[in-house]
Formats: sequence, C-alpha cells, structure tokens
Amino acid sequence: MRHLYFIALLCMSLAGCTRSVSDETTSFRLLYWNIQNGMWDGQGDNYDRFVSWVKAKNPDVCVWCEARSIYYTGTKDKLPVEEKYLVEHWPELAARYGHLYVYVGGMRDNYPQVITSRIPIHGMAKITGESSDTVVAHGAGWAQVTVGERTLNLVSIHTWPHPYAYNAEDQEVSKAENGGDAYRAMEVEYVCRHTIGSATEGNWLMMGDFNSISRTDNALYGLPADSPKFQAQDYMHDKTPYLDIIKQKYPEQVIVSTWIDTRYDYVFCTPDLLPCITNAEIVKDEYTTPVKDEIISSFAHPSDHLPIIVDFNF
Repeated sequence: MRHLYFIALLCMSLAGCTRSVSDETTSFRLLYWNIQNGMWDGQGDNYDRFVSWVKAKNPDVCVWCEARSIYYTGTKDKLPVEEKYLVEHWPELAARYGHLYVYVGGMRDNYPQVITSRIPIHGMAKITGESSDTVVAHGAGWAQVTVGERTLNLVSIHTWPHPYAYNAEDQEVSKAENGGDAYRAMEVEYVCRHTIGSATEGNWLMMGDFNSISRTDNALYGLPADSPKFQAQDYMHDKTPYLDIIKQKYPEQVIVSTWIDTRYDYVFCTPDLLPCITNAEIVKDEYTTPVKDEIISSFAHPSDHLPIIVDFNF
C-alpha cells in the first residue's frame, strides 16, 4: 500500500511539471550516468560533445560511474597512470560545464564514482569495505549538498559486475552457485549500513550501476520468482526505506538503462523526497543512444549505459 500512496503523490507532483519555479521554491536537477571507462568515447574530441550535452541539460549535481580514464582512445590498451586524464582532472573538466566542486568516492580500482556540483559538496565517507569478505569492489561514496533549507545525502554505488563472487577461489563453482548475485547483495547491504543505516526518513538519494535487476521489471526478464538475480534489488525494496524513482513514475513500464536491454541503473529516494519530484527520466537521445564500437565489441559510444535525470522542487 505504501507504494500506491507514493505513486499518487508523485503523479500529483508531476502534473504540469516544468523546470521553472516560483519565488517560494528552489529547483534542483540531478544527473546520474555510468560513462564507461572514464568517458572513453570523449577522449578523441577533448570531451567537447560530452561537455556540450551536460551543459545543455544544466544539472546542479552530477554523479558519474566509471569516472576514471583507463584506455587509449579507440583501443583497449591500458593507459599508464601518468597519462590518465581522469580522475585527476575532473575539476578542470567539470568547470567546463559550470561545476566548481568535485568529490571522489572510495576509489579501489579503475571504476570510481565522482560527484560534481555547482554548489558546495561536503564529503561524508569513502566506502571500500573493512575486510576481504566486505570488499566494495568499485568503492562507493557518501556526500552532502545543501539546497535551500534541505541537506541532501547523496550515496553512489557501482557493484561487482561478474557472475562469480569477488573473492571466489573457484570462479566456475561460484558462478554455478550464483556467487555474483549474492556478492552484489552484500555490497548493497554494506553500503546502506554505512550510510542511511536505520534511518526511516530524511533527505536521502542513492544511485548507481547496481549490475542487478529488479523483480518489478520481471515482465521483461520472465524469471522465476525465486531467482537469485533479484537479491540486491530485493534488499533495497524490502530492507530500506528507499523508493525506486523510475518505477514510481512508470509503474507499468520497463525502461531499460543499458545497451543490452536491461535496467541496471537506479536512482532511489526516501519517501520525504518523492513529493518534491517534478520529472524523472532515463535519457535516450541522439547523443546518449549507445552505438557499438566497430572494433571493440564490448565498448559503446558514448557509453553502454544511459543517463538518468531527476528534477526536484523544494
């Protein structure tokens, strides 16, 4: 019943939605995107198309997954550390689209999350895990921004992508036991425990590439109800106060977020924020539509994921 109630609230807030607001409210636009290998696609043109697109969307805060340079342009040849433009130069790149503040989350490997903002960011935690059993594979981050009278908690996550567990001694055995699904669920639980904790209210947003599917999208997947592939999203749905914003807006639709026709990318909010949402969309346009690279079949231009934009009025 709680989800039907919040769907009604969201529908009321979406009526006649617009980015312009009255003097009594403050608008806020969040842009989340997994930009694949540090926006590998943008290296060849000095990120000009990327910057132009972001500027046109005019976000207040951006959350970027896979925010570190990895490969030489047009190749899968790894860059030496000294030649990696990102993450070191995120302040320079972000300034080109009007963001003067940058926060790098927990960085364990080549796939960190980075937050950029036109308003000051307060870093709360860089999350990487405490032991070999709780490694957060790509790290996670928790930061705060203040919009009007609200302090928004922003939690970013990018979970382990493989069918076997991160620490598996035998990958084939782990794969057969759905170790990757269990590991992603562990990461989600760990990050939630070290961020939102037991809070049941407040201004919280959690977003990222969860590399996991939701049973609310099972019309697309057709999996049995007890499929282990739902574990991570079941935790979000059943064990936290978070609401899946895209599913709240489009309860009867499955809108994919990747080039392989899955929804791995989510933006969640706590119930206090849902009535403030005026628009939410997975953006598939002339620039963001993934196009497979002609040489490296596992890469796409500009990314193998689609961005998500959420607008609020506070």
